[in-house]
Amino acid sequence: MVSIVFIGAGSVVFTRQLVADVLRFPELADARLVLHDIDPDRLEVAEATAHQVGQQLGARATVVATVDRREALDGADFVINMIQVGGIDATVADLEIPAHHGLRQTIGDTTGVGGVFRALRTFPVLTGLAADMRELCPDAWLLNYTNPMAMNVWWLSVVAPELKVAGLCHSVYWTAHDLAELVGVPVEETRYRAAGVNHQAWLLEWEHQGQDLYPMLRERIRADPELERRVRVEIFRRIGYYPTETSEHSSEYLSWFLRSDAQIERFRLEPLEYVGISRENLAELDRAKKTLASGGDLELEEGASEYAPQIIHSLVTGTRREVHVNVPNRGLIDNLAHDAVVEVPAVVDGDGLVPVPMGALPVQCAAVNQAYVSVGRLTVEAARSGDPVLVRQAALMDPNASSTLTPEQIWALCDELVDAHGDLLPEALRTHVPAGAL
Repeated sequence: MVSIVFIGAGSVVFTRQLVADVLRFPELADARLVLHDIDPDRLEVAEATAHQVGQQLGARATVVATVDRREALDGADFVINMIQVGGIDATVADLEIPAHHGLRQTIGDTTGVGGVFRALRTFPVLTGLAADMRELCPDAWLLNYTNPMAMNVWWLSVVAPELKVAGLCHSVYWTAHDLAELVGVPVEETRYRAAGVNHQAWLLEWEHQGQDLYPMLRERIRADPELERRVRVEIFRRIGYYPTETSEHSSEYLSWFLRSDAQIERFRLEPLEYVGISRENLAELDRAKKTLASGGDLELEEGASEYAPQIIHSLVTGTRREVHVNVPNRGLIDNLAHDAVVEVPAVVDGDGLVPVPMGALPVQCAAVNQAYVSVGRLTVEAARSGDPVLVRQAALMDPNASSTLTPEQIWALCDELVDAHGDLLPEALRTHVPAGAL
């Protein structure tokens, strides 16, 4: 019996989708699903959800729920991580405090100021998780969904290089599906590969029956002026390759979009968008509670869209698939740093998961990625060394922050976020930092 552990299972909507995707595979229908969360109330909802999903799908899964992480990990074959350290309050602070200083973000969970502080809250928990896995399930795969994806996987490569870790994100998958629909081609007939960094990878190969689809996309954009008001289309026009993350996310990774009211209006952006999304997630949790309490059926999305269930199925059954993963750059992308975490295709089957070397990115794509990599490097080094100055320097390297705020303002912003997050941060980083002297 395959044992799959869900860390942060209190993210009940995502847990519902993952459990459904797992149990739809006949070979995994009798899996042991172990749910862990530090919030007993959320864990109770997740447990009831998993039981109902199993019943709806006619599966024979064993469901276990525990607030004890070590108990959950004991004997695991796969560990799916989807924690949100600090919950909605910390997430809102990452968005609203910068906004009070004049810095606009949309999602704030990947890079930039929001991503830096989300990473610094998450690293200590990942360190503990890795230590438990080394002891209790050293051969298990750790499949990470928690953002900031690249920084978290980078941190794990520092503190637990011996563990098998892959970061998973659905951005490449949905980009390929959405673009196929846009140009009127069945996605199952397309071939696509992307490479770069998470949420800022580039669609390098995109074909239908051997024909490059980019000319069709360009024609489609020219035929609809409204498409030119999308952030991703603007990036595509300027860089020449389509980015794999949504326009909302992509807007906050560059200096081009959130710096002025005119750009925000032109590209139809909504600063602080994730505050509303987070509150809607809480509302969805309440709706799930009421549905379960009334004996109603939870709504299940059709089809297996998430990579974790597909990877687990391939490793267990030997079924060959190609997915996209986030892993340390060990000869995978020639013109990005060898220790950075990159997003590339990977082949997975019964013999394991093998990332595909993609050579050098187009130089302009690598140039865009470099700022993102620099923010991640400084954040990881700040946590490793305990140097709070590096936290500020990480924020200073963010194109969005530096296009809007002065260095002095960035220092003050980081001081305020340190105060807001308090004990969630590593002890050495819980301090204000003077601007420095010549």
